[in-house]
Amino acid sequence: MIELGVNIDHVATVRNARRTTEPDPVWAAALAEMGGADGITVHLREDRRHIQDRDVTILKETVRAKLNLEMACEPEILKFACALIPHQATLVPEKREEITTEGGLDILANRTKIKDVIAALKNQGIFVSLFLDPDLDQIETARELGADAVELHTGTYALAPNDQKRHSELAKLIQAGKKTDELGMRLHAGHGLTYHNVLPIAAIPKMHELNIGHSIIARGLMVGLKEAVADMKTFINFQIHRS
Repeated sequence: MIELGVNIDHVATVRNARRTTEPDPVWAAALAEMGGADGITVHLREDRRHIQDRDVTILKETVRAKLNLEMACEPEILKFACALIPHQATLVPEKREEITTEGGLDILANRTKIKDVIAALKNQGIFVSLFLDPDLDQIETARELGADAVELHTGTYALAPNDQKRHSELAKLIQAGKKTDELGMRLHAGHGLTYHNVLPIAAIPKMHELNIGHSIIARGLMVGLKEAVADMKTFINFQIHRS
């Protein structure tokens, strides 16, 4: 059974657009769990453009599934995470000017800093995942630095302009997934996944967790968030078990 982590950042984006108190991402998390979400994912950015400290603090107390905190390797955020102790921390790159996360974390260029952050998180008993491009050197380094899991960046696959490019990107993801498993790390994936493109990613051997946000929230606006989450989880696992 593949676990589904639902990213609720976009709920906070709508709230913050009007600088008001609704819709509340805490309420959204409860509905996602009612729909069968195995985890709730939030990205606490340095500029607090969507998710706020208050949101994460309340979610830690109310989420009954897994709380996955996406975070940059910055001292302020690390201090917050070590005090909060989420079930899982996923280290991601972060740029102030980007609309959403673009590409995986470059752990080859930031080896020492990331190693120290991983050690600090694991010292608090936090499961650590690294958001990486499907690059074998990056994945091998993740194991050396002590990561528990690798979340493969599926954005390039999701945005592929044609079938040939999509198949090429999928092949890279499959190879990266195999390497992740061989090195003893848990395999996750996310970014740009939708109801239309998720199945080939879910079918990658040893896939354990998929983190999906925008597509589920967008469908939730039309049919309700609980139903949108239930549809995605049923779709992924029913199709995979049939194949």
